[in-house]
Amino acid sequence: MNFKEFKKSKKLRKLRRLISKNKLKELAAYRLQKRCDEEAVFVVEGPKMAAEVLASGFTVRVVCASGEWLSTYADSMVATETYEVSPAELERLSNFKTPNQVWMLVERKVAPRRGTEHLEEEKECSEESGKWHPEGELNTLEKKKNVVKKVESGLTLALDHIQDPGNMGTMLRTADWFGIRRVVCSRDTVSCYNPKVVQASMGAVLRTQVDYVDLPEWLATCGMPVYGASLQGEPIAGKDAGAPREAVLLIGNESRGISPEAMAHVTHPVLIPNIGGTAESLNASVAAGILMNYLLWNSYNIKKEELK
Repeated sequence: MNFKEFKKSKKLRKLRRLISKNKLKELAAYRLQKRCDEEAVFVVEGPKMAAEVLASGFTVRVVCASGEWLSTYADSMVATETYEVSPAELERLSNFKTPNQVWMLVERKVAPRRGTEHLEEEKECSEESGKWHPEGELNTLEKKKNVVKKVESGLTLALDHIQDPGNMGTMLRTADWFGIRRVVCSRDTVSCYNPKVVQASMGAVLRTQVDYVDLPEWLATCGMPVYGASLQGEPIAGKDAGAPREAVLLIGNESRGISPEAMAHVTHPVLIPNIGGTAESLNASVAAGILMNYLLWNSYNIKKEELK
């Protein structure tokens, strides 16, 4: 055994301590969102999301994982507490029916803001600190020719009373794909740190600034055109694709749509045509993805030309 292997073996022995019943009970309390909110932490589960966290710069407070996972990631571990747990113990901690190798308690860099700060002030803050834009590996598709480079969009995604964690996480993931780094939510939208949101976002929540505000008030003062999905809107068409560099895309509640208070500030109501004519409605996250692509089309074409 060389020195490097010895050092790793020594570190692994420290990481692989067993968890007591009292400690397991204490950590199981973080299944409650209220407990996580009180301490400004969130839970991450599974190897892929855990790897995203380790690469993101977020502070990991506690790790509970299988021996196999700890052996693989021993060199990356900087958690204050680390425990090797059995599948049964992991099940007690997990929010999911089938827990997967690792459970993490992670400190939030900044709790979701609940004020109505002006966009430009917050934008300057994020640009100076860089806290909302951690560097990561390029997506595999970005390595191919004629595909968009890693850029940040001027589009802001606004969410009005989104309640389903799966929808919320999927919208964050889709926004991340399109380079949207700013999401503004009504105060009654599901928390971006809800475990199911975190899981569905596939790491996007780690790279996205999410604020919770009085949404109608924020829309009234944001100073940007607001595109809102509405059954009374103008049907979108490919020839008209694209939006001004700075704009807002507003997505409403899954069943009720955009609230009247928020709709009052929509400057460009848009409609996704029901070409098939048989489906009653679109899933909120699917509609959001279609409209993101529509509004960012011109930006996509410009960036694509830069690669030639």
